[in-house]
This record gives sequence, structure tokens and C-alpha cells, in this order.
Amino acid sequence: MDATQRPLVVPPRIGLYAEEKGLFRLMQIMLEGLMIHRPDDPIGFLIELLLLDNDDIPRILLLGPPASGKTTLAMWLSKHLSAPWLSQETLLDSDWSTLMASVREFQARKEEIPEDLWADLLEERLQLPDCLHNGWILEGFPETREQARSLQAAGIIPRHVVVLYAPDIVLLERNLGKRVDPMTGEVYHTTFDWPPDKALQARLVPAEGSSETATAQRLLAYHRNYYGTLLSFGAKMKLINADQPCADVLAQVLSHIEAPPASPAAFSLRILLCGPPGAGKSLQAALLAQKYGIVNVCCGQLIKEEVADGSKLGELMKPYLENGWPVADNMVLKLLSQRLSQWECHVRGWVLHGFPRDEDQARAMLHADIRPNRVFFLSISADTAVQRLSYRRVDPVTGERFHLVLRPASHKEVHERLRQHPRDAEEAVQLDVDRHQRLSGGLEAFFQGSIPTAVLNADQDPQTVFEYIESYLVRPPPLNPPGTLFQSMGRET
Repeated sequence: MDATQRPLVVPPRIGLYAEEKGLFRLMQIMLEGLMIHRPDDPIGFLIELLLLDNDDIPRILLLGPPASGKTTLAMWLSKHLSAPWLSQETLLDSDWSTLMASVREFQARKEEIPEDLWADLLEERLQLPDCLHNGWILEGFPETREQARSLQAAGIIPRHVVVLYAPDIVLLERNLGKRVDPMTGEVYHTTFDWPPDKALQARLVPAEGSSETATAQRLLAYHRNYYGTLLSFGAKMKLINADQPCADVLAQVLSHIEAPPASPAAFSLRILLCGPPGAGKSLQAALLAQKYGIVNVCCGQLIKEEVADGSKLGELMKPYLENGWPVADNMVLKLLSQRLSQWECHVRGWVLHGFPRDEDQARAMLHADIRPNRVFFLSISADTAVQRLSYRRVDPVTGERFHLVLRPASHKEVHERLRQHPRDAEEAVQLDVDRHQRLSGGLEAFFQGSIPTAVLNADQDPQTVFEYIESYLVRPPPLNPPGTLFQSMGRET
């Protein structure tokens, strides 16, 4: 890219590389780390951050009222994700921390441990190798807004916050039947999860604080602090009903935390519209360009403009147009690369129609790094295509276009002077439609393997078709998009 030349040309490969490698997300992670930790040596900090390569490890807060199943769920998640399971109890049971002396002093005086001390204790635990490389699952903490703010101030930012909920009467009944294995710490229940091993049954003991009075007091304290915690995490919170089998709760939690998150990267639409003549590609492209400010690139119009400008490439294309031949693919691709490499296309995005027409052209387009991130196939029957195009007329005086059925002229004198363009004759339209059906057979299957694709029924009101297209565009792209993001919508059956 040469910054001294105008118009500024940005090779498409630059944007594609940034999307494929997640450079925006990487920059976001590094800036977040600098703002949260404010290291004295920023360069060294960033190098260490990149060497960790732990962007995708789980960082989960598992919250909920007493007896909602947090402990059991945290244990299962820890085994499934191979991530350490942390809680206030596990933090206090170990002597690895240099802060344990301060904790013991508060315990000896039977005072509550301050929020800042909890945050420091947890921060020190998360710096151990198992958490750095495998992530962590923190159960039952924070319990208050003050504790949540202490974690955030210490730079402990979870990726997912799962909050379980259930009616209080259900929670009271559950807690009364809770039993704990004193040897392993695993939790069982007399009704829902009673172990078959007789020896294990014999050593189970009631869980501490499982009486009805103690549970009611804990529920009251939880409800009192719940909304403060809710305000601390906001949109990150995922509420899941705990009044169902544990396996179903686990499945919902895994579905949530394993779903690819939406990319926060600056996103430029690169839309490709395909379909037979008369499907409405030009109209939909104009509507998209008008509403979203993207560049409308009509391949046929682009070729005519290049020939009219008299450029070197235009002179090479001129004989093709004069003789009614299709322009050579390599010339079209060169022209498209020049147009789509301009700065406005890189920043604003683009919508392309009129190319490719077959699978070979599509393969050559991707090889030239012209890669759309949305592909729409507008589907209509051959009869509808012929009807739409063969009824078009042009006013030779004003140049305005009309349609004998969909948009007839309002005045008789205008109607009488309308003329049909030779390319809109029924025989010519039928030949174009037959050619499209013959050449475009493998085009849909080709794109569905690598690029988000949708097939729309275009034999309906144009505004309805546009709304279908728009419903796909407003979905942010996932960080790791699958081959076919969209399902067919509005397709004829």
C-alpha cells in the first residue's frame, strides 16, 4: 500500500488477514491488559501476555442462591473443561498464599474478611500455572456488589457469568436433603443424587448450614444482594433455571459458554448478490447502498464505465462489448480488484452483483482475494424472470424506465411513446435465463462450503426481500464462523 498515491489503494488481502487472524481482538486484549494492570514496563508486559497464549481459556463465575446446585455444577464443569474449581472454601483451605496470615487474623477475631483481601487472595491464586494455562471456574463468589467491584478493581474480569435461579420453596426442600462426603468434598442428595455405594452412604454427613432456618437466612441475604451483583456484570450474565435435572442445567451452561462469541471488530460488509436475470439484484444492491452507505458495484456498469474512460484496460475490453461477447475473466477480475481495493470500499464495504456467473469465476474471484462475507442467492422461476424483463419499457424522451405490469406509465402519451430495449425482447431474455441456469449450477454449493450463504425467494415484494437480507446483515459475525452461517429463508417450497 502506497500512502502517497491517490486514490488510496488497500489490497483486499490486508483486511482478510486481519479478520482471519483476529488482529482486532488481539489488540483489544492487549489494550485491556494495559489499562487494567498499568504495568511499569508495558512492552515487557505485552510480550509476556502474548507468550501466555491463553485468550480462549474458560473464565467463569457461577453464581446463584443456596441449594441451586452451584457446587455440583462447578465440579462437573471443572472435570469437563479441565479447569480449576475455586470457591471461598478452597481458597481458605490451602496454605499456598502469603496472605493467609492476614486471613487467619480475621478468622481468629471472628470478623468478616474484607472484600479487598478476598480480591487479593483470589488474584494471587489466579496467577498460579494451572489457572493461567487452563482457566478457572469460580463458584459462589462474589456475593455482594462490593465484592464484585473489588474483583473488577483487581483486574479479575470473567468471560461468562452464569446465574442459577429457582423458587425459594424448591431451594429449601433441596437443602434439607443435601449430604457431603467428608473425604472428597463431593455433594450428594437424598432424593436426587443418592450414591449406590453403601460404604459411601455410611460416611455422608449433612451439609453445614443445611437446616431450614439457616437456609432461609441465607436466601434472604442472597435476595438482598442479588440486584447489586446484577448491576456489576450486566449483559455478561446468563440466567439459567436450576429447577430441572442437573444434566439439563449442565447442557445449557455448556451450550452458553462454548458458543462462539460475536466479534467486536470493526466490520465492513462485503456482500455478493447472485441470481438469474430479473431476480432484482440491482434493486436490492441500490437499497443496501442507500441504507448502509456501502459501495454499489455493478460489474456490467463498471465495465461500461472503464470502456468509456478510454483506459488501457478499457481499450482491451472494447472489442468484447462491440461484438456482444462476454469479457474475459482475467480482465474482469483485474477491474474488480482495482475497484474493490479503493479506500472507500475498504472502509465502507461493498455490494457486488453481476459477477461471478459460474463456479470457475467464483474460484478465480476468491483466488484474487475478493472474498465476500455475505452471499445471497435470489431465486425466481424462469417464467417469472421472463415476465419481469420482457415487460420493461423505456421512455426515449426522458430516459425513465417503466414496467407494463408493475410500474405502468401514468399518462397515455407517455405510454404510447415507450420503447422496448432489444435485450429485453422475450427471446433474448429467455436465452439469458437459460444461460444462467446452465452455468450457475454449482455456484451455490461452492460458496456454502466456505462463506455464510443464504437462499431467498425473490418472487415477492422487493421490500420483503430486502427485509430478509437485512435480518441476516444485522447479526454480528462470530469469531470463528462456520461454513454456512445462515439457513435458507423465504425459499419456495
